[in-house]
Amino acid sequence: TGKPNSDMSSTLHSLTEWLLTKGLHILLVMVFAVIATRLIRLVARRISRRFDSGDTTDAVLRPESVKHRRAVSSVISSVAIAVLYIVVAVDIANQLGLPIGSLVAPAAVLGAAFGFGAQRIVQDLLSGFFLITEKQYGFGDLVALTVTAGGDARGTVEDVTLRVTKLRTSDGEVFTVPNGQIVKSLNLSKDWARAVVD
Repeated sequence: TGKPNSDMSSTLHSLTEWLLTKGLHILLVMVFAVIATRLIRLVARRISRRFDSGDTTDAVLRPESVKHRRAVSSVISSVAIAVLYIVVAVDIANQLGLPIGSLVAPAAVLGAAFGFGAQRIVQDLLSGFFLITEKQYGFGDLVALTVTAGGDARGTVEDVTLRVTKLRTSDGEVFTVPNGQIVKSLNLSKDWARAVVD
């Protein structure tokens, strides 16, 4: 009966050692990821508030640079969070002993299959990137978007990410339009507008 007891104590000892080293490392990395995510979002909100603080005008009348900077800060924060999660996932996989190097070939095959299946998402991301870099519209702009699947979407821009644009109509409804489906964007409040009264 001495051998099972020694096996159990060695297993318990190795488990305790793993929990105090790798387990603690994984826990600390996950806590760091949660804190870093909140910090990134807090910084993005503060930057957005700072852009808006010196600006008492209506959202539609804000300068184009302020609208563009708000859109860029939103995109940068979401990309930073995505990169953070990828790094944390790789680190946790490494701590669990998963062979990262041997996963490269299956990941390439899986990536190719995912690429064929996720063409719409890639199209949305690329379109969102060009929408933001070309400054077609920003937060608070009144826009009319022509969408491939269902006609027009018209409203005030509430959120712009790499994947979607959210518009609020005058009735209070919210359109969520994938950026890859936008065929034409008409900005009704860029720089200046004109009203013709007969």
